[in-house]
Formats: sequence, C-alpha cells, structure tokens
Amino acid sequence: MLNTLKFMSLIMVFGLGLSLASCETMEGAGQDIEHAGEAVQDAAN
Repeated sequence: MLNTLKFMSLIMVFGLGLSLASCETMEGAGQDIEHAGEAVQDAAN
C-alpha cells in the first residue's frame, strides 16, 4: 500500500513537471510562429 502511494505520488510530480515544461515549449513555438508571420507581412508590404 505504501509503495503504491509513493509510486503514484512520483508519477503525479513527474506529470506536473512535464505539463509545465510542455506549456513553456508551446508558448515559445507560438511566439516563433508569430514572428515568422510578421516577417512575411513586412516582406509583402
């Protein structure tokens, strides 16, 4: 029982860290796409 609780706690902490890291990665990708779109607009003008 105690080993299962420790294992589940470890999985939850790992999952939380992974989800926070992926949010930061997606935010950075969104900024890169936005900058690329602005560059295309500037080139078209």
